[in-house]
Amino acid sequence: MASSSDQVREHSCFQEWIAQQECDLSELLHYMEAPANSDETSAAREVCLRQLVDKNIRHFQAYSEKRIRLARDDVSPFFSPTWCSIFENSLLWLGGCRPTLLIRLVYALCGLQIESQLDKFLEGIRTGNLGELSARQLSLINDLQGRTIKEEGRLSSCVASLQEKIGDQPIATIVNESSSEFLEPNAKVDEALDEHEQSMVSMLEEADRLRMKTLKELMNILTPLQAVNFLAASKKLHLCVHACGKRRDRFHGRRGK
Repeated sequence: MASSSDQVREHSCFQEWIAQQECDLSELLHYMEAPANSDETSAAREVCLRQLVDKNIRHFQAYSEKRIRLARDDVSPFFSPTWCSIFENSLLWLGGCRPTLLIRLVYALCGLQIESQLDKFLEGIRTGNLGELSARQLSLINDLQGRTIKEEGRLSSCVASLQEKIGDQPIATIVNESSSEFLEPNAKVDEALDEHEQSMVSMLEEADRLRMKTLKELMNILTPLQAVNFLAASKKLHLCVHACGKRRDRFHGRRGK
């Protein structure tokens, strides 16, 4: 059973991540909206953009590593976190977003930006954003999507098997043999549940590795400017869903945190 200090650390980990997301978004938007420096070459600007992308990836990696350390002591809350809204929890896949959501967001942004800037595009004006993905980029993203869907399916099957095992030995036998109305504390049950939780930690680690792998590959396919554009949009989406979910919980009288 998790202690109150475990719960505080888990909640703090997420709150720190939200604060980091807000800070990173502010920096991304500032750089995107800042007028181009006349003394800055195109190559120098790309280097700055790439450094900004790499910093955001490092922040995600650090958050992932920290929560895995916490999950090794108490993993269950990460699959249905009390620090998220009920709406957010309904969207979770193995403790986070589906990696393919990142790819779908790229396609959505591409379509929106093409539509919003069609007049400029027809005039030959290029901005270098996600509305200008090349044929090669689209091919690479499509390939990444196919591989990621396959990995998501594999992990989902593993989790389904893990959930089914909870009714297997030794728990089912102990329940059947128990003379009490309630299952009494039992060393074998605790051992089985401990083993189940360790498997859940492994699933969370694998899911986070897939999320990180997908993000890194996507960032390598996009140009630095497109990558910054995507990161800003993804953080806006995350923060918006979090805020709206919390507001809905308060409206329905749920979880006032």
